[in-house]
Amino acid sequence: MSTAHQFPLTDLQIALISRALADRRRYQILVQISESTEPVPCAELLKVHPVSAATVSHHTKELERAGLISTIREGKYASFLMQREVLKAYAEQLMQFC
Repeated sequence: MSTAHQFPLTDLQIALISRALADRRRYQILVQISESTEPVPCAELLKVHPVSAATVSHHTKELERAGLISTIREGKYASFLMQREVLKAYAEQLMQFC
C-alpha cells in the first residue's frame, strides 16, 4: 500500500487496520517501530521478538498492507517506518462514535 492516503479512511482501510492491530505480536511490533523517528531495521525487530524472520516478515507485511508502516528496502535488507498520519486518521474516525 502506498504512503499517500486519502482521509477519511475507507471502510476497507478501517477493517485492515483493525485486523492488523487485533494481533498481539503485530501490535507489539508496531509499538516498537513507533518508538523511533528513523526507519527500524528488521534485525532490530528480531532482537526483541522471539520468532522467526518469516514470522516477522508476515507481521510487517500485514502492518504495511493496513497502511500503518512503510517498508524501505536496501538490497536484501528491510527497515520499517511508522505511518503516523494513518493511525491518527484511524483513531479520529473511531472517536466519531463516542
